[in-house]
Amino acid sequence: MTPCAIWRCGGISHSPVSVTVYHAKQCDPKKCSTLKLKRHNLVRVVHRVRELPRGAVILNPFTAKAFSPADQEQLKQRGLAALDCSWVHAKEVFDISSHWTSRCLPYLVAANPVNYGVPTKLSTVEALAAALYIADFREQAEELLSKFKWGPQFIVLNKQLLEGYAQAKDSTEVIKIQNGYINQSASEKR
Repeated sequence: MTPCAIWRCGGISHSPVSVTVYHAKQCDPKKCSTLKLKRHNLVRVVHRVRELPRGAVILNPFTAKAFSPADQEQLKQRGLAALDCSWVHAKEVFDISSHWTSRCLPYLVAANPVNYGVPTKLSTVEALAAALYIADFREQAEELLSKFKWGPQFIVLNKQLLEGYAQAKDSTEVIKIQNGYINQSASEKR
């Protein structure tokens, strides 16, 4: 398993953290969590990667460093960003995101109806909420998730992991918590 789990498809804000999402227009607009968040004025959507705020922490499943509470100050100052694109084109899109601080999310389980219970297959809203929760912006995370019937279930499914990651001091500790959980789960299944 790679150091960081992969999440799937992914702001304006009157909230503590500005959230911006690059939307590649590769998904069904009626089912897109990013566009729903935009309709509620919870994220700013851009259609060119270069329009993402410089210095933002960008959620990138292809990077080696895990998101951790150590990223909190940068989130406050520069914001959080995600790329909402198809997995078919994801590697190309993420390769051009070198002007930002890239972080991957650790192991979490999806609550969205398409991938319910599947590890690492998060929707954009789940990925954004996970980062905000880990960085101690829990109210903002819950606000994003509240726009979806299934949203609050994401925190319920991942409560133990999210709390553990939020207590870590850095990326290395987040990975230790992730690996400990995965190893424990594997030994329980034997």
